[in-house]
Amino acid sequence: MSPLNSADFTNASIVHPDFFFISGFAGIPYTNYYYIFLGFVYAVTVLANTFVMFMIYTDRCLHSPKYIAVFNLAVSDLCGSTALIPQLIDTFLFKSHLISFEACLTNMFFVLDFITMQSFTLTVLSYDRCVAICFPLRYNEIVTNKSMLLITAILWIIAGTAILIAVIFVNTLSFCKSTVVHSYFCDHGIIHRMACNDNTPSSVIVWSHPIMISWLPSLFIIVTYICIARALLKITASERLKAMKTCSSHLILVSVFYLPMSISVALGSSMHPNARIINMSLATVLPPMLNPIIYSLNTEEFSECIKKLYRRKTIHITIRKK
Repeated sequence: MSPLNSADFTNASIVHPDFFFISGFAGIPYTNYYYIFLGFVYAVTVLANTFVMFMIYTDRCLHSPKYIAVFNLAVSDLCGSTALIPQLIDTFLFKSHLISFEACLTNMFFVLDFITMQSFTLTVLSYDRCVAICFPLRYNEIVTNKSMLLITAILWIIAGTAILIAVIFVNTLSFCKSTVVHSYFCDHGIIHRMACNDNTPSSVIVWSHPIMISWLPSLFIIVTYICIARALLKITASERLKAMKTCSSHLILVSVFYLPMSISVALGSSMHPNARIINMSLATVLPPMLNPIIYSLNTEEFSECIKKLYRRKTIHITIRKK
């Protein structure tokens, strides 16, 4: 059967394929090892982010605006990895390259939505650190649990609406030529270029989405850290060191998330297609695994809560043995 619907092209204004073919890692050697690596990454991602959410939910010491944002990041990381990695392994390891048009749009929405929220949440964390260091006496007044929940809810609405609009525009496109998607998931930027009718609205979205997901958040984070740097110059060395420690974990998260994407954008067409696919796939699967680990190890409050939980468990086990 042809991957395209049997509708008469001359009478149909919009032609959707029954299936897309996700080419993914075709032609890349030793990909079986990469799937084993992805399985490991997904297992660690699920365990680590679930643990972070459990700790924040159960420990009252972590019921603060900063950890509301961290909890939101863990949710985005867990859901984003679940939307991407199992489908990716099923597609390429078990040779299920065909994906229905509707399933492809669904995959596109959830993967892009959660990646966008990861970027937005890193921006919120930079805002939190900026207020904490630049306006320490007014921090509890400016950044409250209520305001953080409101900001988070608004960003979820913005991200979901923007990605939904992108998906709706893809649904208005006709695909009467190739149905091979040269990516590892239903990538909006690649699919819209496969259309054989006017894809101008989708082209606008393709250009605007990187601005929303990467450029504007990156610019905001840079501005906040310029403000933080200016504030650090006005305090003592010991206070400066303490303030820098509170920012270190966030800076690592920002680097892990934005640098791989920036490399792909900077190199552009000069980057080998296989190298680009591997780099972009790593850029989407590694940050969700590393984020909770970085916060667990680099954040003093979180480390203390883990130690308290360990001591409680140790005492409980000792009492039971007696």
